[in-house]
Amino acid sequence: MQAPTAPTHIVHFGIFQIDLKARELHKAGVKVKLQEQPFRVLALLVDRAGQVVTREELQQKIWPADAYVAFDQGLNNAIKKVRDALGDSAESPRFIETLARQGYRFIAPVGAMPQGPSEPQVRFGTRTLRKPALIGSAGACLLAALAYWAWHGSTMRAGPPTEKVILAVLPFDNLSRDPDQEFFSDGLTEEMIAQLGKLNPERLTVISRGSVAKYKDSRLAANQIGRELQADYLVQGSVRRASDRVRITVQLIQVRDQTDLWAESYDRELKDILALQDSVSRTIANQIHITLTPGTQTRLRDGNLDPGAYEAYLKGRYYWNKRTADGLQKALFYFQQAINKDSTYGAAYSGLADCNSGLAWHGFKSPAEALPAANAAALKAIEIDPRSAEAHASLGLVLTHRWDWSGADAEFKQALQLDPRYANAHHWYGDYLSIMGRHDEALLEARQALELDPLNLMIGTWVGRRYYLARKYELAIEQGRNTVELDANFAAAHLLLGENYVQVGLHEQGLAELQTAASLSGDSPLYLAQVAVAHALAGRKAEALQIVAQLQTISSTRYVSPYGLAQIYAALNDKERTFKWLQIAYDDRAVWMSYLAVDPVFDSLRPDQRFQDLLRRVRLLP
Repeated sequence: MQAPTAPTHIVHFGIFQIDLKARELHKAGVKVKLQEQPFRVLALLVDRAGQVVTREELQQKIWPADAYVAFDQGLNNAIKKVRDALGDSAESPRFIETLARQGYRFIAPVGAMPQGPSEPQVRFGTRTLRKPALIGSAGACLLAALAYWAWHGSTMRAGPPTEKVILAVLPFDNLSRDPDQEFFSDGLTEEMIAQLGKLNPERLTVISRGSVAKYKDSRLAANQIGRELQADYLVQGSVRRASDRVRITVQLIQVRDQTDLWAESYDRELKDILALQDSVSRTIANQIHITLTPGTQTRLRDGNLDPGAYEAYLKGRYYWNKRTADGLQKALFYFQQAINKDSTYGAAYSGLADCNSGLAWHGFKSPAEALPAANAAALKAIEIDPRSAEAHASLGLVLTHRWDWSGADAEFKQALQLDPRYANAHHWYGDYLSIMGRHDEALLEARQALELDPLNLMIGTWVGRRYYLARKYELAIEQGRNTVELDANFAAAHLLLGENYVQVGLHEQGLAELQTAASLSGDSPLYLAQVAVAHALAGRKAEALQIVAQLQTISSTRYVSPYGLAQIYAALNDKERTFKWLQIAYDDRAVWMSYLAVDPVFDSLRPDQRFQDLLRRVRLLP
């Protein structure tokens, strides 16, 4: 008697089964709840396993023709629900891989056992492995075993996506009992993530700093953290700093069984910290069977940095990550201190460039003061290390602020070619694409940045800004709310929410968010200008003009961008004063003039020939 075989509509991958006829997903025999639309997305991706399925194909096959406006949000939600059901993650995918500017790909091997005596098959993409049919109940058991081992073997032999090892470096504990040493433990964590991430990118994925930051001082068990991060291995550590000596303990844990693979304590002089990082990186690579590339071996051997410069650099990154006016100023000081101690420290020059760009963008420094310094620092970083993705991205950001559009495009592309996983390069390139009016491409880059660093508040906020500049206000509001939920004290997220509420006519909600943003920013002129815009669009002319007077008073002691004043007068429908301040902003080379072609506040002025002329002078029109 022939053993029954699984019907053709049952497809296996890993411990999951998908029943295409019943429209059900099962995990180890237990039904997993999945709504209709996410199920259809999963079914299509599984059917095309190993192949790229574009967003356009998904829209045509699954979304109704009249659902275009909701498609982006609908697809993102569907993919998120599928990943949640599978325990997958966008940053470290085991099943569904996101391909920037393309679509999605199902990367796990899938198998089906057709009905009747035909050959069972296990396939990955278009490749099919065949085994002879077996008869009888014993044969059925053996067949199941063969199918499993065929799947397991294909998993082990498949291309790079399925062979990658996923490693998470958890925030190092500061055991120095000195809160002023937090910069050292945080900086050491960030440096270990960066160094391990460059060991062998084809074989090793190291989870971003932003995604592990929430586990600082966490009491969660290693296996729970590992499951949440979808990691194979965790690195835990502690650091105790005393004068010019440092004691570091490092532990490597295999998540699946919480096995301690390796642990070591080091007691070194501070000047030996770079050699210590080299030793730890090599040992971890050996323990998880990662072969160092020749280029990586050279980089690891090149550890001749001045320890004082290194310490100053860590302080600079610590304050840079705060993204506040005070933080940026302190970061600037420490990056410069690092350079003073070691004039060949390329990463410190990149940091110096990013700080000056940030200070100009946020209006804390004038473009005339900040941008030449940023440009010189970025060029020096590239001169020191032409293969540094960070350096090329830093220069791309500076060139965006200086309206050198072709130069910025080339630098961002170079940065992404050197390191496709550098989140800030995707983040800043997305902003450049928005400025160019290439909104779909901008959203892809922004999403890629967020997938690489999902808890980065600035990157999350800027996904919303991509929607705002594309006039997709509802989606921008949703993204803004998500970021505020992560940190209610992040001023830029409230700014984003407020601007979008104002554009959809929710003036009171918008004003409340903008006032919160201004307060959190320390009454930054950039943020105060948006409060005035909200008043103006709500018909409160007197309140708007009161802020204009406040900004003009502030300008006697610090920089105030004329672009913000132009926005206020545009919202007041005062064309003459709007063009007066836009001309001043042009003469000033105000950073925000970059957004002139896409800023919603100026939509009513676009037909005016004076506006078109300004766009040409900023090189946004031919």
